[in-house]
Amino acid sequence: MSFDDYQQLTFSRRDNGVLLITLDRPEKYNAADEQMHTELATVWQDVSADPETRVAVITGAGKAFSAGGDLAMVERMAGDYDRVSHMLSEMSDLVYNIINCDKPIVSAINGAAVGAGTVAALLADIAIAADDAKIGDGHVKLGVAAGDHAAIIWPLLAGMAKARYYLLTGEMITGAEAERVGMVAKALPRDQVLDEALRVADTLATGAQQAIRLTKRSLNNWLRSAGPTFDQSAAYEMLTFLGPDVVEGYTALREKRAPKFPSAQS
Repeated sequence: MSFDDYQQLTFSRRDNGVLLITLDRPEKYNAADEQMHTELATVWQDVSADPETRVAVITGAGKAFSAGGDLAMVERMAGDYDRVSHMLSEMSDLVYNIINCDKPIVSAINGAAVGAGTVAALLADIAIAADDAKIGDGHVKLGVAAGDHAAIIWPLLAGMAKARYYLLTGEMITGAEAERVGMVAKALPRDQVLDEALRVADTLATGAQQAIRLTKRSLNNWLRSAGPTFDQSAAYEMLTFLGPDVVEGYTALREKRAPKFPSAQS
C-alpha cells in the first residue's frame, strides 16, 4: 500500500526521516474497527520498505490514543467463525510486523490506550505516555481471553506479578504508574508527550542507522522467543469469541451495566 491509500491512519513527514502516524478516528476515540485494525497490521511493513522513513512515531488524534476495539466490530465477530479466523491471522500480523519492522517505532500515548491500540503503544521500541493516560487490556471484562499482545510483552515489561494482576482483573493502569513499573519509558504531562516523542525520534533518526536497527533487532529476540506464548493467547482469545460470555460482555457494555457472565452463574 501507498501511505495515500490508508483511510484511518494519517501521515506527516518531519525532518530527518521521521514519519508521524496518527490514528485518526477522533469522533470514536480512535477505536479500531476492521479497517483500522487492518491498517495497523499493514503499516509497519510499509514503514520498513519506505526509503524516506528512518523512524516512525505513532499517536492518536484528539483526546485518546485508541479506545480499543470498536464495539460494533466485536458484535460482528462474536460467534462468526470466518471473522474470528481472519482476525486471528491479522492479529498475528499486527504483532509480528511491529516486532519485525526494521525501523525504530516511538509511541506517543496521548490518552487512553486499550485493546488493539495498546498493541502499537506498548510494542513500540520506545513508549512515552501522558501521566494521566489510562492504559489497559480489558479482554477479560469483555468475556474473552487476553490475546492481542498482552502475553508476549506485559510480563517482560512489568514482571509476571503485575502482568497477572492487570490481565486477570482487566484493571487500567495510569501512565505514571506504567512508568513506575517499567511498562513505558517515560510519563509526562499530556501536552508534552508528542513533542518528547518527536525529540526522541529525531535523536534516533540522526544516529547511526545500522547500529540502531540491529540493536532493535537483537532486543526483539526476547519477544520472538515468547512467540509461542503469544500464538496460544491469540488462539484462546478467538476461541472465547465463539462462546456465550462475549455476548453478555458486549451487551453489558451497550447497556452500561455490570456483566453477568454465563460461566459465572450457578
